[in-house]
Amino acid sequence: MKASVTKGVSAVTPTKTLTPGARLTCADNTGAKELRLVSTIGYKGTRRRMPKAGIGDMIVASVRKGTPEMRNQVVQAIVIRQTKEYRRVNGLRVKFEDNAGILVTPEAAPQGSEVRGPMAREAAERWPQIAGIATMVV
Repeated sequence: MKASVTKGVSAVTPTKTLTPGARLTCADNTGAKELRLVSTIGYKGTRRRMPKAGIGDMIVASVRKGTPEMRNQVVQAIVIRQTKEYRRVNGLRVKFEDNAGILVTPEAAPQGSEVRGPMAREAAERWPQIAGIATMVV
């Protein structure tokens, strides 16, 4: 996995770009391989606007590919990578190669025991339990 970091000027809040129907790779060892975003938990939007998710958001997703026990289950997950570039407070721009999430319980405890690939620092600060099992925080 590769994360790209460049210097530039843009908005301060991470850009939310994942809409319902977006495909995410599952970055943990629970048996799920691909997730499809169904909705964003805690999204407060405006009328007729698509509910979007971004780095560190908790989502409801369905498992599209994986082990036979995991397929077609509706699960909760947390987004840890997104391909759309976003800007940090210190001016760095960060983007990843793929959109990825990890499965969690309703209490936000990770279901798997390891996270494959890098994890965004914004998600690690918001969910410390998940940061504990991450191999790399970018």
